[in-house]
Amino acid sequence: MVKFAPIVLLSLIAATASGAPIPLRKRIQQTIANSLAAWEQACDAAANKAGGALEPKCNPLKIDSFDTLLAAAGPCDQQKQGDLMIDLAKQLNSDPDMIRLTQIFVQQPRNSPNSIGVPYCDTAPRNSELNGYFQCQFQGSNLTTFSNGQAAGGPGTLPFGHTKLDPPGSCPANPSGPIADGTQLIDITQNPGPPSTGSTTPGSLIATSPSPASNSTSDASSSSGSSDDSSSSSDSSDDASSSSGSSDDSSSSSDSSDFHLSNGKKAQAQNAAFASLTPDSSCTAGPNACVQGNFGQCVGNKYVTTPCGATTKCFALPLVNSAGSSVTCTTPDDAKARIAATGATGGITGSGN
Repeated sequence: MVKFAPIVLLSLIAATASGAPIPLRKRIQQTIANSLAAWEQACDAAANKAGGALEPKCNPLKIDSFDTLLAAAGPCDQQKQGDLMIDLAKQLNSDPDMIRLTQIFVQQPRNSPNSIGVPYCDTAPRNSELNGYFQCQFQGSNLTTFSNGQAAGGPGTLPFGHTKLDPPGSCPANPSGPIADGTQLIDITQNPGPPSTGSTTPGSLIATSPSPASNSTSDASSSSGSSDDSSSSSDSSDDASSSSGSSDDSSSSSDSSDFHLSNGKKAQAQNAAFASLTPDSSCTAGPNACVQGNFGQCVGNKYVTTPCGATTKCFALPLVNSAGSSVTCTTPDDAKARIAATGATGGITGSGN
């Protein structure tokens, strides 16, 4: 016969009498070895191609790395291992598959011991290839509280550099929200997504700001200001105004009583200028752009592109809470609706499209 301790029995009776549900806290876990099987294959292939000397490092590094997905791991352990994985990729001729798969790995949710949020790392990674990437959460986690004892919004409950995350639990590789309990990001997508730079929405990036009056592709690489809705963009808007000559930029300041319309027009001008860009277009290092529907980063005066997820394309979008715009992946309908909500007419490019 099962015997209950008196205090437990009384609690059960009280909960039953009051009709209050008994909170269930289950462990959310995963098969951690599956997170890096593809990375190890890419590492072995790159090492063999480079002569085989570094191949013995692939498996031990994989094992040390997937252990950081366990509940006992520290909030920055996963990112630190990601840096070591990038270090090895760079020794192997900066193998692009290893880098891409590492970017996906650092976004893999970690085990939750009690169905609540898992804290985020509060420092930047060593390698720039991991900037803007942070883990998703599992769908079964209650994200109003985190396992470090903090309520949502407290230390460690937001990714590094973020003041808000919408929707909660999302990450650049899965911007729609948390992923199903126990699943692997690598089974959902092969695309790490564009890195987030601290905006409220995963995947939002610092936008470029082309002049609507110019057909030059280099104009599409001018800076447009901050993509962080929570911050002032008056300085960056002034910079964009002087570099591109756009009247919309000059009216986009944090002191404006209504910056929404100029944000919409700015996004339209950017999208119109992006239409002429190709991977061979010249650019200035730093600013980002949309290149033939893909997210483009300027590296060595040429665009390196990252495909957007299924059903989405790259667009410039108006910010909502401050002056400026951002470049991100979303659906054409969403881009059109966000621009229209500012009062700007003419669709995504201002020309009726």
